[in-house]
Amino acid sequence: MAAATFFEHQRIARRNTRVMVALFLAAVVGVVLAVDLVLGIAYLWGNSDWRVASEGRAPGLGTLVAAVPGALYFWGAIATAAVIFIVSLVSVARLSDGGEAVAKMVGARRVMPDTHDALERRLLNVVEEMAIASGVRVPGVYIMDGEQGINAFAAGWDVSGAVVAVTRGTLEALTRDELQGVVAHEFSHILNGDMRLNIRMIGVLAGIVFIGSIGGFIMRSVGQSRGRKDSASGGIFAVGLALFLIGYIGLFFARLIKASVARQREFLADASSVQFTRNPDGIAGALDRIKASTALISNRRAEEMSHMFFSQGIKVWFGGLFDTHPPLEERIRRVHPGFQPSSYRKKREATVAAAAPDAILGRAAGFAGAAASGAEGRRVADLGTEWGRSAGESARLVGTVDAGKVDYAARLLASLSPALLEQLRSGDGAPAALIAVLLAPKEEVKREQLEAMKAVAPQPLIERAAALAGMMKGLGPAYRLPLVDLALPAARMAPPEGKETLLKALEAVIHADRRVSLHEFVVLTLVREQMAPGSRGAAIGARKITDLQPEALTLLSLVAHAGVRADATGEREQQLRAALGAGAKEMGLAEAPAAPAALSLDAAAKSLDTLRGLAPLQKAVLIKGLFAAVTLDGTIRIAEAELMRLVGAVLDCPLPPLLETIDPAKLAA
Repeated sequence: MAAATFFEHQRIARRNTRVMVALFLAAVVGVVLAVDLVLGIAYLWGNSDWRVASEGRAPGLGTLVAAVPGALYFWGAIATAAVIFIVSLVSVARLSDGGEAVAKMVGARRVMPDTHDALERRLLNVVEEMAIASGVRVPGVYIMDGEQGINAFAAGWDVSGAVVAVTRGTLEALTRDELQGVVAHEFSHILNGDMRLNIRMIGVLAGIVFIGSIGGFIMRSVGQSRGRKDSASGGIFAVGLALFLIGYIGLFFARLIKASVARQREFLADASSVQFTRNPDGIAGALDRIKASTALISNRRAEEMSHMFFSQGIKVWFGGLFDTHPPLEERIRRVHPGFQPSSYRKKREATVAAAAPDAILGRAAGFAGAAASGAEGRRVADLGTEWGRSAGESARLVGTVDAGKVDYAARLLASLSPALLEQLRSGDGAPAALIAVLLAPKEEVKREQLEAMKAVAPQPLIERAAALAGMMKGLGPAYRLPLVDLALPAARMAPPEGKETLLKALEAVIHADRRVSLHEFVVLTLVREQMAPGSRGAAIGARKITDLQPEALTLLSLVAHAGVRADATGEREQQLRAALGAGAKEMGLAEAPAAPAALSLDAAAKSLDTLRGLAPLQKAVLIKGLFAAVTLDGTIRIAEAELMRLVGAVLDCPLPPLLETIDPAKLAA
């Protein structure tokens, strides 16, 4: 049976969310009934008339229930349910900023993109490589400085808003290959749609546990009251104890469900780590290091987040019944059946001892010389590369990663000059780099664009963008999305007014030549969406492509129009109609659209935003139709491949490098 696709994983995550909601409601009903039982017993205990009347006989359950006023049950149920729902909603709302909020909840520190700390730089390099290889926006990276256990987590509402956090122990104890295995494991959670469910589970557990917290508060209050040992205080203490136990009964089942779901996802993420890196020693070595040390998290939020960590972060009872992760031995055996701990540790010690201090950043440095020397002055025509995949096979590439793509990402990063990388990662350079990506290669057009910026942007930003455009000269279309992705983390950290200035500058550059290319529009849309404040935690879409036919046809028209070659003027209209027809057929749409004479920013932006609301499997149909239009002639050009990646980025459907077999040093266009 074929492995599940990115879209199927998203659908499964959506289904699991519904299951979690159903289980949550069942748990609420159980807690409400238990609280009502406690209230009824407390009422009868405090009712002296009833006690006298029932003395000397054992009343039945029906008699007990009938003796308690119905209003007490009703309002007890309303109050209990309201408390649970309100606490859960508040907890989820508190995490509305997604991964960033989760990282702050455990006191993690954001790693600045331009850090010069060697260990932090190594971590960022590994994350950047994995992001470029998968087509995911470069996540924010955090470190839990106070944690010496080897652990990590990924969090966020969606693929484009994810963060990756590691403990200080992970940073210091692991080799680069082991660190890459851990990061690849977390990227699997990003791509498999686990993160949204994980965040919601934090909120759900908070509501159920809160009843127990109330009981604990009541018991502490009674215990702190001195000189009150009457029956009333004893009864209040008993109610508090009962509520305390009820809260933990709910937590018992919640933990059980959480553990059973999380364990299976960890096996999948481990297997994906090996697929992404083609290095089972990496993930197996990291797990072996945990065996030799610890993965425990000391933060008080560890219980709430136990299902999110790379390895078991808390101690549990009942012989592993509540373990959120499989045993380390079993995880190692599955990813690396022939793993020999003793021989691996000896080899690892020798490798670490022999490593030079400046080798900590890893393998990317090995590609730098050849890539940089080959890029200068090399120009190739973008004539197209044979594309041997069907539209359906092409759509299945969304959300995939393999070791070849990771190698390609390392080569691409190494082919960029250190000076350019420094600018991409700095607070001042990143916004200028995003502008420079859209500056025209022709000097006269670029001068018009820079002149148009003067009305909306400060002169230092204009000058820096012009300088960076010179540094990017000769880099072809395959570099556009990686350059944008490398600049986004630093650009997102700008204050609101800085983000507003950046967006106005981008719009001025795009409109300066009185025409808007699809590439310009999609880059602007991607940056605008990434700069938007507030939560990106909207529900996973549920709409059908047939319900959004006008928007789907608009996007198809734009992509097909951009893909028709300018040197085929005589057959242009015929090729365009064929591409539109092929795309519409794959999408299951009855009519093929006409190509727009001009690009309407408003219409296109609205279409893209609306199409984000498609159900996961319907997004697969959309992407399949777009690929059918782009690859109708059996080839794909670099510009077409990168345009598809940009569109996928806006739709939160990450596409890996499509032409990774071409050396990035040869991609100047």
